[in-house]
Amino acid sequence: MTTGAQTPRYPARPRRSRLRTFLPLGIVAWLVLEVWLLSVVAGASSGLVVLLLLIAGFVLGSVVIKRAGRRAFRNLTETLQQQPGATPPAARPDSEGNGLMMLGGLLLMIPGLISDAAGLLLLLPPVQKAARRTAERTVERKLRGAGPGTLGDAFRQARMHRPDGKIVQGEVVRDEPGTAPREQYPPLNR
Repeated sequence: MTTGAQTPRYPARPRRSRLRTFLPLGIVAWLVLEVWLLSVVAGASSGLVVLLLLIAGFVLGSVVIKRAGRRAFRNLTETLQQQPGATPPAARPDSEGNGLMMLGGLLLMIPGLISDAAGLLLLLPPVQKAARRTAERTVERKLRGAGPGTLGDAFRQARMHRPDGKIVQGEVVRDEPGTAPREQYPPLNR
């Protein structure tokens, strides 16, 4: 028989999500596969060919990111230059997919052939549409399942519109009693 303090019982930790469990393993497997594939290509041809492939992927990725960024900025400035009372612009065919194009360019810039293939796939419009639909469905499902007080609930509340659509512009002026005016200091002269 032993005496002493009892071992504290901690509540059971919440289970880790599958993403947090398998994401590090997936990243390590992807890196190992990238290095292996680059060594296979280098063995089949030469190291110069692999170097040229990596440089070409980086240059192509930077061109894609620059083009998508310019297009997104142009669309933003056109939207902001419209009159405030005008109707919202209709969706232009080139206005969507800038984020996915930038992601494709980023994947092209990452050294490796698998990331280059994924980046090139993201540059194709049918793949962009499928990825966009999948992302929208996933976000909508997560927002619907968000409980009160969570970040998803805040996004859902921010998306709500006021029924009357009125906006009151103004300025907040606080006149609190008991506050003394600030002390004035003389300017610093050299």
